Amino acid sequence: MDQQSDKQQIVAVRKNGDGDIVEFQLSSGQVVGYKEAQQMAKNEQIENVNVFKGRDGDEHLRSDPDGREDNNLDNLPTF
Repeated sequence: MDQQSDKQQIVAVRKNGDGDIVEFQLSSGQVVGYKEAQQMAKNEQIENVNVFKGRDGDEHLRSDPDGREDNNLDNLPTF
């Protein structure tokens, strides 16, 4: 019973000069900033990602662990 999810997925990332992800492209084509994507993940609007508090005390977005490397946020295509 596969239900069609209304959640979006992150399909591509934009990185700054330091290699940090600053924006995400969603499966709808929408582009959102890092903080907006975090809020959407908290609201369960984006699937396969979660927000966690890092050792630096800040919140970070990461892909759900599934044993694969190719779908990690850092390894997604850039736009």
